Amino acid sequence: MPRPQGVPDVSSPTNTTRPRSAVRAAALAVAAVLATVGGLAASPAAQAAENPYERGPVPTVALLEASRGPFATASQSVSSFSVTGFGGGVIYYPTSTSEGTFGAVAISPGYTAAWSSISWLGPRIASHGFVVIGIETNSRFDQPDSRGRQLLAALDYLVQRSSVRGRIDGTRLAVSGHSMGGGGSLEAAVARPSLQAAVPLAPWNTDKTWSDVRVPTLIVGGESDTVAPVSSHSEPFYSSIPASSEKAYLELNGASHFFPQSVNTPTARQMVAWLKRFVDNDTRYEQFLCPGPSGLAIEEYRNTCPSA
Repeated sequence: MPRPQGVPDVSSPTNTTRPRSAVRAAALAVAAVLATVGGLAASPAAQAAENPYERGPVPTVALLEASRGPFATASQSVSSFSVTGFGGGVIYYPTSTSEGTFGAVAISPGYTAAWSSISWLGPRIASHGFVVIGIETNSRFDQPDSRGRQLLAALDYLVQRSSVRGRIDGTRLAVSGHSMGGGGSLEAAVARPSLQAAVPLAPWNTDKTWSDVRVPTLIVGGESDTVAPVSSHSEPFYSSIPASSEKAYLELNGASHFFPQSVNTPTARQMVAWLKRFVDNDTRYEQFLCPGPSGLAIEEYRNTCPSA
C-alpha cells in the first residue's frame, strides 16, 4: 500500500538512526492512518479502488440462487457464416456499461447436442456481470480437443470482432462446457494458460491426467452419471490438477450426466461464484467457495480454498 502523504516511512533504512521516541511516534501515526484507511475499505468506493473489476452488489446466497442476477441482459445470434473456427452461437451481455467492461465466458454443449440444450446458462451467468457466448460446434460429433479449440476461437471472436467487444476486458476470459464440451474446456485451459477460469460440467475426455492445467478450475460432476462416471472422469481430472492452480470439485447428489440440460441451481450458484472470484478477482465470493456448499443436493465438495 502506498505510504500516505506526510506520514514518515519508519521502515526505511534512513530512519533507523532517528531517536527511538521519534520512531515510536511515527509508527503510531502510521497505525492511525492505516486504521482510518481500513475503516474506509468497507465502502463501495474504496473497494472499487482496490479491485477495479468488482461488479454488482454485495453477494448473498439468495442472489446466487435467484433465476437472474443484478444486471439486465440482452442477446444476439451469431451466424456460422460470419465466424471462423466455431459454428456460431448466441451472445448474452449486460445492457449497462456504467460499471465498466466485463469478463467473458465461452461455453460449449456436449456430444451431439446444440447450444439450446444448456442455453439457460447464458442469461443466468450474463446477469451477474459477464459477456457469455454459447457456441454451436462445427459438428455435433466434434471431440474434446476440437471443442477446446472452438471455445478459444469463440473468445477471440468476442474480443476482436463481435459487436459487443467494447464491453469486454480481453484479459479476463474463461471457458466452460458440458460433457465433451467440458472435456474441451480442460483442453482450452491447457492450450491457453492465461485464461482466468475453467468450469467443466460432467466432463468427458479420454485423457485422465491434467497436471499441466494452470487455470483455476471448478469441476461439477453428477453422482449417478453413467456416461462420464465421476470415478473415471471428474474425480481423476480434479485429482490430477495441481493444488497450486486453484481447483474445486462439486459432486451433485443423485445427478445424472444430463444435469446441466435443465436449470440446476447448485451448479449455477457455484459456477457464478467461481467466475466472480477468479475472472473478476472478487474476494467477496470466497465465502461461497470455502468451505463451500452443503445440503441434500450436494454429495461431495472438495477444494483448495482460494489463496490471495
